[in-house]
Amino acid sequence: MKTIQFREAICEAMSEEMRKDDTIFLIGEEVAEYNGAYKASKGMLDEFGAKRVIDSPIAELGFTGIAVGSAMNGNRPIVEFMTFNFALVGIDQIINNAAKIRQMSGGQLNCPIVFRGPTGSAGQLGATHSQAFENWFANTPGLKVVIPSNPYDAKGLLKAAIRDDDPVIFMESEQMYGDKMEVPEGEYIIPLGVADIKREGTDVTIVSFGKIIKEAYKAADVLEKEGISCEILDMRTIRPMDFEAIFTSVKKTNRLVVLEESWPFASISSEITFQVQENVFDYLDAPIRRITTADAPAAYSPVLMEEWLPNFNDVVKAVKDVMYKK
Repeated sequence: MKTIQFREAICEAMSEEMRKDDTIFLIGEEVAEYNGAYKASKGMLDEFGAKRVIDSPIAELGFTGIAVGSAMNGNRPIVEFMTFNFALVGIDQIINNAAKIRQMSGGQLNCPIVFRGPTGSAGQLGATHSQAFENWFANTPGLKVVIPSNPYDAKGLLKAAIRDDDPVIFMESEQMYGDKMEVPEGEYIIPLGVADIKREGTDVTIVSFGKIIKEAYKAADVLEKEGISCEILDMRTIRPMDFEAIFTSVKKTNRLVVLEESWPFASISSEITFQVQENVFDYLDAPIRRITTADAPAAYSPVLMEEWLPNFNDVVKAVKDVMYKK
């Protein structure tokens, strides 16, 4: 085992796959000469050259379209967005071309492409740079959506995403790139669509994904001191979603709290809540609780931002609600 940062896990996954397959290339703003806006492609220009690590202009619609067309013609591009907020400029290419070309061509064309970059908030970045759009992309048939929460998962999932023959949205976090964790020295792959139990428990299931899951870990430590045992399930992949893992955990704990860093309306937690009540309602001993951001654009003010984002105290309160404890 070795200890690496999240950014290094991303770089290793891309580099390892690019060494095996000459059709893979990386394109995006500052990915080459600057080693990536978050240093997630450090050294890749030196190793692979300017034809495979390509600095794009500030034109997401343009370089996203170039990459989608390249994928339709036999390549396997990795597109880096400086944040997924900027992916909105190129979202027509993602939704109307990448996600639909397999069906619209009658299976004659596929689009093996990865769109990756940070999602969600990262401090005082204002309303337009603090958004989480995983539910937008997960709502689109034809796209797979992955949101890892740690370096180990990030590397294994990104390698699987690069090898996938369909378009994959791979969402990271600016606030996780410095996170460190042990990963194997050798190659490993984590299949898409498989959740992972990060903490075993018996009293309540907490479902989450991405960096916000850290608040669940903090809450579980607090609640453990009060005799409440939390099971934490990291979805890792949002679409396809491992609903069976959620059902299995709920059957054991009989209570569910869903934590995500997104607006509440039509959120991922909304879908999880529906699926649980539709399939394992009789196992529930309490109403499902979900925790999201406030239903408003993110503020620049640090005081307002603290109120806007979910935190471990919100999780503690929600768990006590479903446990009928004050």
